[in-house]
Amino acid sequence: MPPCSILNDVLGPVMRGPSSSHTAGAWRIARLAAALAGAPPARVRVTFDPAGSYAPTRAAMNLDVAVAAALLGREMTDPRYAQAADEAAASGIDLTFVEASLPGHDHPNAARVDIVTTEGTPCTIWARSIGGGMVEVYGIGDAPCRIDGKAWVTWVRAERRRAGEVRRAVAERLGGAAPVLETERTDDVVLQWDGLRPVDRAAAGAIRALPGVRDLRCAEPILYVPRGPAAFASAAEMLAFAGARGWSLGRAARAYEAGLLGRPEAELDAEMLRRFEVMRAAVALGLDDARATMPLCAPSAGPIFRAEREGRLPVGGLYARAAARGMAALHACNAKAVVCAAPTGGSSGVIPGVLVTMAEERGADPARIASALWAAGGIGLILAVRGTFAAEEAGCQVEIGAASAMAAAAVVEIAGGTAAEAADAASIGFQNTIGLVCDPVGGGCEIPCHTRTAAGVAGAFVCADLIRGGYRNPIPLDDAIDASIAAGRRLPPELRCTARGGVAATPSAVALAARRPGTGSGPPA
Repeated sequence: MPPCSILNDVLGPVMRGPSSSHTAGAWRIARLAAALAGAPPARVRVTFDPAGSYAPTRAAMNLDVAVAAALLGREMTDPRYAQAADEAAASGIDLTFVEASLPGHDHPNAARVDIVTTEGTPCTIWARSIGGGMVEVYGIGDAPCRIDGKAWVTWVRAERRRAGEVRRAVAERLGGAAPVLETERTDDVVLQWDGLRPVDRAAAGAIRALPGVRDLRCAEPILYVPRGPAAFASAAEMLAFAGARGWSLGRAARAYEAGLLGRPEAELDAEMLRRFEVMRAAVALGLDDARATMPLCAPSAGPIFRAEREGRLPVGGLYARAAARGMAALHACNAKAVVCAAPTGGSSGVIPGVLVTMAEERGADPARIASALWAAGGIGLILAVRGTFAAEEAGCQVEIGAASAMAAAAVVEIAGGTAAEAADAASIGFQNTIGLVCDPVGGGCEIPCHTRTAAGVAGAFVCADLIRGGYRNPIPLDDAIDASIAAGRRLPPELRCTARGGVAATPSAVALAARRPGTGSGPPA
């Protein structure tokens, strides 16, 4: 797989809530499955294992709409997104969801997608959502593949006895590239090429006509295509890279992304600031009680923000206003508005809460906001490389916990701190949230996600202040991340985004979740 990218894998996608894994991830899986099917879908059957995380949270995460939108070729930001399920049915797509055991496919976000196209051809796709909107398609029928939406994919299954000639012929038509995957089986061979440019129709037709070719599947990228090497893959390497150049963490992370994607830094800054405007708009929406309509909770960000402004809070201050802004962004996410996952949908309030506050109350200009977001992205990048953003795998410590650590680094960046100081602020942020479980009431991203977001916002400021004030952190960032991942993976499934443990399993939470028909959440009977 290509190296991790900040814009592809950390600060994004720009999506509709509530979940990056379950909503945006499901959209991406369906989008890739539809492309690999090779013709418009007529019948689509999506199967989830009832022991996993998708099944009990499907309704709360608005997964049906996400899949339908992808099958229609509709972006998540499309104003017609909410009508996608009805419009897919009206267009003749027969879409069904099934819960059944998926033996041998034990990832909590595994899915089987069976498609019959309008031409009558069947296609089965195996995929998993791995956190923060990142996905992997790992099977086509009973054959392996490795598809993540970051390349133009050419996948070929051919007779084994013709493997050599097929490999040479396909490579010739693809500019001489070597396959990224080659698997010999009993009577066939599976080959996959990942390209930097489209495969034209004539080349695809020629490949399909080659003697011995049994199947050809192609897919376009749905993300930025990496074109260069990764400058670093650990926090230690990142700090050495920054230190050798005298750069801040944000400057180093932006250079990493420019080298990886082969794009000018000015273009990347513009895209980062576009995502910040999505965050700012989400905060504004969430502070508007009339627009922040959520399935379970009444809006509270606006009342808290106004109470602070009017001096009615016991302490108040910048932390409280920032916390309210963070809750507001998560209100927008749960209202199914457009948000920027940072690094996930369920944690999409923390970084907006911190950085909108720094922009509006501390005068951080666009250049500093962009650098702060790159610094946050650099921290998230190391977590993506070493672990996961999926609460289904490691609990809330890799979602809201990670967002708080990333935001702490962003504050240090704005304050003019060094790369080492930003990494130390993030490290103590991770240390403070080790063991944080994911126990969403009703399977959504409302309770206890809103109050955890508020605490994560305040914690980011505290960690930044501690480091800039003189605390000497003895635990390097790599170690803190590894400890967080190790602890998270020891959590039982009930405490990893299944809505079957923790707060979600209390009698009051189960009763509250029952207000939303069809959630299927709560502890098993």
